[in-house]
Amino acid sequence: MKALTWQGKRHVAVEEVADPVIQAPTDAIIRITSTAICGSDLHLYEVLGPFMDKDDVLGHEPMGIVEEVGSEVTNLSVGDRVVIPFNIACGHCWMCERGLQSQCETNQVREQGSGTLMFGYSRLYGSVPGGQAEYLRVPNADYGPIKVPHTGEDEQWLYLSDILPTAWQAVQYARVPREGSLAVLGLGPVGQFTARIGKHLGYRVFAVDPVPERRLMAERHGIETLDQDDQLADRLRLATDGRGPDSVVDAVGMEAHGSPVAGFAHQAVGMLPDAIGRLAMKTAGVDRLAALSTAIDVVRRGGTISLSGVYGGMADPLPMLTLFDKQIGLTMGQCNVKHWIDDLMPLVDDPSDPLGTLDLATHQVPLDRAPEMYEKFQKKQDGCIKVVLKPNLSAPGMAAESGIAQASATLPEDTGSTEAGRA
Repeated sequence: MKALTWQGKRHVAVEEVADPVIQAPTDAIIRITSTAICGSDLHLYEVLGPFMDKDDVLGHEPMGIVEEVGSEVTNLSVGDRVVIPFNIACGHCWMCERGLQSQCETNQVREQGSGTLMFGYSRLYGSVPGGQAEYLRVPNADYGPIKVPHTGEDEQWLYLSDILPTAWQAVQYARVPREGSLAVLGLGPVGQFTARIGKHLGYRVFAVDPVPERRLMAERHGIETLDQDDQLADRLRLATDGRGPDSVVDAVGMEAHGSPVAGFAHQAVGMLPDAIGRLAMKTAGVDRLAALSTAIDVVRRGGTISLSGVYGGMADPLPMLTLFDKQIGLTMGQCNVKHWIDDLMPLVDDPSDPLGTLDLATHQVPLDRAPEMYEKFQKKQDGCIKVVLKPNLSAPGMAAESGIAQASATLPEDTGSTEAGRA
């Protein structure tokens, strides 16, 4: 089958790899119909590269049709349409029973000190082959897959795999008071949904992003947007009786703009031999903290900051005096996808599309064009906000975005991802 593989720092390629097979009685094989590029996929180039291996299959936002099931999978049948959560959980351990599926004790990656297995996301999360491919082996298929109707576009359901529950959890963790205010930093895919969810729940939402196209998309959904500049904190306080917003969601993460020293550290870690780079990642602070610093600055005293953007450093410097003095609550974590599905399914199934699931993908292209789209997404070119790959879409004229397919690309030195994946 064809799959998108990691070949080196900023270098991905579509290659022929072995078809997945049933390995355990709780496995299933899924034929992928749609799979998305997540902002957190871009982190694999800049910071998490030392944890990647050549030919790793990428991707953790897939959906498709069940082709085969193991002998112990009784909840799925061949032909079912399913969305696959990015984290692999058993559903019956101590953590899963408490809604912490991202910490599933059955599948924790203990040798790395990490939470549960994740599709397509490095040694840190088990090196499980990902879903930017024609087929996918799904472990724990007796629990994980989310069955959806055979009606509606894939994009109506696809985002249940990661970014929609990630955004929902970010808002829940933000602990916004009733009729309170919420600032969202970053308007990539997770930030877009976070802002929409906040508005849907009745909060006053301020969304911040330096990219005009991203602000325009948010404005279509009634969101108040602001550019990122030196006056941001003053403008947010002026709009909130001088205090600042009740809650802030950082939907940016470790590759935020405006952190030149940490940006240099990213480059330095990436140039180290893998074993040394992995050690540096686990013992050094290598995150760009500009977005988190902004959140700490603008949130009101006694407010809450919710982190949905991915951070990877182990010794990041934090302004503890300010956090303590302002009495700021800080919440974070990988999304517990299955925990939020019952809340989200009625909204996704609503014909009025209250969260705008059909107004997010800016590019829908064949899998062969994935390397090209990684580059566009990272460089924020061509209005690229969300890319959906179609493994069975081969005719260029059918794609929602025109251009020449290419099976391999080397990404540029200058990066600037400002969007989290999963969370």
